[in-house]
Amino acid sequence: MSKGLKITLIVLGVLIVAGLVFGKWIIGGYNNVVSMDEQVKSQWAQVENQLKRRYDLIPNLVETVKGYAAHEKELFEHIADARTKYFQAGSVKDKIQASGDLERSLSRLLLLQENYPQLKANESFLKLQDSLEGTENRISVERMRYNEAVRTLNTYIRTVFGRIFAGLAGVTSAEYYEIPEGEAAAPKIKF
Repeated sequence: MSKGLKITLIVLGVLIVAGLVFGKWIIGGYNNVVSMDEQVKSQWAQVENQLKRRYDLIPNLVETVKGYAAHEKELFEHIADARTKYFQAGSVKDKIQASGDLERSLSRLLLLQENYPQLKANESFLKLQDSLEGTENRISVERMRYNEAVRTLNTYIRTVFGRIFAGLAGVTSAEYYEIPEGEAAAPKIKF
């Protein structure tokens, strides 16, 4: 074998190894960003599971309270509207907004018990309230997990190579599930 042929084979071998390493890196980066995107979607599905549970509990809670607070028609209409908006929402952003509207109305609904002592003692109301509080805790946990997945994806996408891989995979940054400003405070009820 001639010296020129040996050098050519060595260079060709190095190029093949470098190509394989580069290809593995590209595939790994692509798969990584796709995996992160799927994790965000999966976590959002868990948030939606808990939100659906909340929305399934609400009609029972509203019916229980209606008997005690018949004059609170406006509040019940807000709850029904927020529930409808959630199920009609087409994007994560719209669902987050509808969920926030419902949270405000639910807070007002649960505050009604202070003004209706017989409602406070009603067994059905207490069971529903406990179920709703448990659901709210689950929503909080799932919202936190969703936001962690969003943070991981968004941070990766902002890196030099992450941006490249996200572009290749068609993955864009995700929206955080945040409480809008001014909604963190408890609502005030006046009669």
